[in-house]
Amino acid sequence: MLPSRHLRAAARQRSPRPPSGAGDASFSAKPDAEVIRRNKAITAHMRAGRVPDAERLFAAMPRRSTSTYNAMLAGYTGNGRLPLALSFFRSIPRPDTFSYNTLLHALAVSSSLADARRLFDEMPVKDSVSFNVMISSHANHGLVSLARHYFDLAPEKDAVSWNGMLAAYVRNGRIQEARGLFDSRTEWDSISWNALMAGYVQWGQMAEAQEMFNRMPQRDVVSWNIMVSGYARRGDMMEARRLFDAAPVRDVFTWTAVVSGYAQNGMLDEARKVFDAMPEKNAVSWNAMMAAYVQRRMMEEAKELFHAMPSRNVASWNTMLTGYAQAGMLEEARAIFDMMPEKDAVSWAAMLAAYSQGGFSEETLQLFKEMGRCGEWVNRSAFACVLSTCADIAALECGMQLHSRLIKAGYGVGCFVGNALIAMYFKCGSMEEAHNAFEEMEERDVVSWNTMIAGYARHGFGKEALEVFDIMGKTSTKPDDITLVGVLAACSHSGLVEKGISYFYSMHRDFGVTAKPEHYTCMIDLLGRAGRLDEAVNLMKDMPFEPDSTMWGALLGASRIHRNSELGRSAAEKIFELEPENAGMYVLLSNIYASSGKWRDVDKMRVMMYERGVKKVPGFSWIEVQNKVHTFSVGDCVHPEKGDIYAFLEDLDMRMKKAGYVSATDMVLHDVEEEEKEHMLKYHSEKLAVAYGILKIPPGRPIRVIKNLRVCEDCHTAFKYISAIEGRLIILRDSNRFHHFRDGSCSCGDYW
Repeated sequence: MLPSRHLRAAARQRSPRPPSGAGDASFSAKPDAEVIRRNKAITAHMRAGRVPDAERLFAAMPRRSTSTYNAMLAGYTGNGRLPLALSFFRSIPRPDTFSYNTLLHALAVSSSLADARRLFDEMPVKDSVSFNVMISSHANHGLVSLARHYFDLAPEKDAVSWNGMLAAYVRNGRIQEARGLFDSRTEWDSISWNALMAGYVQWGQMAEAQEMFNRMPQRDVVSWNIMVSGYARRGDMMEARRLFDAAPVRDVFTWTAVVSGYAQNGMLDEARKVFDAMPEKNAVSWNAMMAAYVQRRMMEEAKELFHAMPSRNVASWNTMLTGYAQAGMLEEARAIFDMMPEKDAVSWAAMLAAYSQGGFSEETLQLFKEMGRCGEWVNRSAFACVLSTCADIAALECGMQLHSRLIKAGYGVGCFVGNALIAMYFKCGSMEEAHNAFEEMEERDVVSWNTMIAGYARHGFGKEALEVFDIMGKTSTKPDDITLVGVLAACSHSGLVEKGISYFYSMHRDFGVTAKPEHYTCMIDLLGRAGRLDEAVNLMKDMPFEPDSTMWGALLGASRIHRNSELGRSAAEKIFELEPENAGMYVLLSNIYASSGKWRDVDKMRVMMYERGVKKVPGFSWIEVQNKVHTFSVGDCVHPEKGDIYAFLEDLDMRMKKAGYVSATDMVLHDVEEEEKEHMLKYHSEKLAVAYGILKIPPGRPIRVIKNLRVCEDCHTAFKYISAIEGRLIILRDSNRFHHFRDGSCSCGDYW
């Protein structure tokens, strides 16, 4: 029965108890005038947020009715005291349908859908309100099939039921089903006509929207506004303007739709003319014109308009905040954020996105914590943004805490945040958690499947990726071009050459996917890694388009693996033509020369980089320990525990050499003595991070490290030895893929 695990935890934290004397008063089936008067007083106190006053009045009542209890219950839920409401509900002597519906609605609004379903099943009597709550709550979370389940269960459906189900289909893009529902009856009001018409507009089906508009028995100003804004959004400003001129009545939203239409289609002068001609303007109108300037990065003009506004709402501030953030003006964005008289979830999400997209991971997480302290409701965009940040820096512990909050907020079941969760777990190196998050999703879209396939592929678990692809084929979700990129990448990273070739040449026939540059890149990588360099070169010659830098990069990487310096030089020259500032490719070619002992060529590369102003990207590695992210650079001398780290590495190096480890000194890009080369390799950033992880993370738990560059051959070899010597699983994410080191071997099979 109620409550669920997370609600029980909330109840324990809050220790909610019904007001004293909850069960002591006599119960009156027919309340007298005094009971009614006190019931009204309780309601007034609760609406004003005076919960203690309402509790004192309730406790002092000698007689109570069900309405008395309902007033208290509605007050608790209305004031956000759900755990207290749950406890109080059990003390009601004779709960009626209103009692159940009040708690049902509170559970649904708080996103506790599993609890809402349990309560619904226990209700002795259900009315249309009960069913409507279940329909709307599941629809709001994208669970359309469950919403339809409750719609079909309802013995009597009112206008709210029908419109709720129609809106559920429309909001989730299931327009055909919405139309089927609409055509199943004739008693629709203008709200319903407008809802379906707006759905067609939202999903770009203007012909169908126009057909609905023409058939409408009676149009109102909303109908005209939907069509004007629909054509404007589509870019057909001629038709939008024709409808605007033909509209029998216009309101401020009609005018604003035209302003927005011109603005979105880059016609700023026309937008400004209509804006200036408006007989009346509201905040939405001002915001629309301001957003037009923001979209074109004309922040000075937007700022001028912002200061000219007679009154601003939170959307006005958000528009400026978003504009500065998108323009990369983080200081100005933060200044606007700090000056805002009122912030909403969009404000916080916009500032979080600004920090996250700017690479300010620490600031992102700090702002998210501040958001929690302020008691602000966290929307899906904010959760997805912070999850992305956790993924970028491999902060698994932080990501798991977010997952718990997502469950409490009810977001974990939908595709939007569910997909972000899967991606976060994969990027943090936790495939098991990613799989669990996928399995917990009640509905999945093509992005869900693609994320699973690509995730397994990057980890080198090609067989698992292909198993997911096979399962996907048994569902109604159709693979797209991104799916096949993931499949080919899985084959490439796992050395499944023949399977990859088979998928590549059959994907158009079997799945209707035409090969794009990304698919060819995977194939070049697949053939190149397998040593079939001639086939890779021939495939590039036969492509229907010119090779890009990514394809040449795949060929250069294959040349490094197979020590083919001539082909590597040819590939690098092509890359230098296309991307002369790509430092990684200079280093990769230098590695090929160094491994062959061609020190003159290494020196030439160094001179070429200097002359072209190309700077090598410094290598950094990160590891999360006890909710804190530690950053290391090569030869790091600033970490507060560097003494312990270096001492441990020295001891570890001796044990590794006894086990047979030999430094890959041929990868050092300097013609110096072997001993000096060994010293240069010993303190790479990823080795420092792994050493710190072994020192700080308890045995039995994986060591998870992220590096901004491709892992070098020496570190790769060293980690195989370390995993065996220390008996630890080491998961390394470099710029190209994941490596799982366990018992002396790597998941990539030395195939990276």
